[in-house]
Amino acid sequence: MSSDASKSSSAADRPGTPARAAARGSAKAANPLQPIKALHVGSGDPLLLLHGFTMSPHCWEQTAARLATQCEVFAPAFAGHWGGPSANGWSIDVHFLADQICDQLDELGWRTCHIAGNSLGGWVGVELARRGRARTLTLIAPAGGWHAPSLTQLRINLKFLSLVPLLEIGKHLGRFAIDNPLAQRIALLALSKHASAVSRRDAAAAITAALNCPAMLPMIITALRAPAQDDLSTLRTPVRLLLSEYDRVIPNRVYARRYLKELPESADRILVNGVGHVPMLEAPDRIATLIAEHVYASRTRLRAV
Repeated sequence: MSSDASKSSSAADRPGTPARAAARGSAKAANPLQPIKALHVGSGDPLLLLHGFTMSPHCWEQTAARLATQCEVFAPAFAGHWGGPSANGWSIDVHFLADQICDQLDELGWRTCHIAGNSLGGWVGVELARRGRARTLTLIAPAGGWHAPSLTQLRINLKFLSLVPLLEIGKHLGRFAIDNPLAQRIALLALSKHASAVSRRDAAAAITAALNCPAMLPMIITALRAPAQDDLSTLRTPVRLLLSEYDRVIPNRVYARRYLKELPESADRILVNGVGHVPMLEAPDRIATLIAEHVYASRTRLRAV
């Protein structure tokens, strides 16, 4: 991580910032087994990065380091996820997660900010945009592109439900499941196109996050009966949609249809070649560039906030 990013991470520990006990992006990043409450690095335009379901801020480390040279980057852990605040009860949904993020933005003093979200993070980003918190919105392989009730909604939730027994086994195996090259390769089959492009450290962090996600089962159960998100055509925030060419978690041919059809005509629609569902792991330079382009393009518009 750059020296600028390291300095900003230390500054994030000042009283009054939500990241202060464990938000040092560079210091905490040295050990992937240490949970991160939030990465808070850089200076410039405020940029919020939101991770996917069962993931953690670790997946943003490389991308955040690249963006930190021109943006103040904040990448928090969702409630009920590894490093995030606790989430009690069995009713955890996108609105609940958005409430938590809004509270953190208020603590930072960010009335609005640029938002980029991957998978579940993209869905939460849409909700934040509806609440008027987004200056721009970059959706990276976003979840939530289904109607409800529908077979598509049932299929995706059953897919995640089938992983619960495997994760329970992984918890008992401990470090073996986290550090084992075969286990890492299997995990990366879902998250990336080219497993060799993902470091073993990043793979270990992804597995550790999945093994330490108490919100997983409550969110799946809640999602099985949750209503679909509102029509995406009503979004007034400038949107850039990034679809992963080799998305094995929510394949584009099924789960991207609503986004492609309903987003405003002005929205960018981009297919990112040669990457999987979490492209930041294998192509951080490209993802950082695509986010930065969208942020910079907004500067040509005069906005009242």
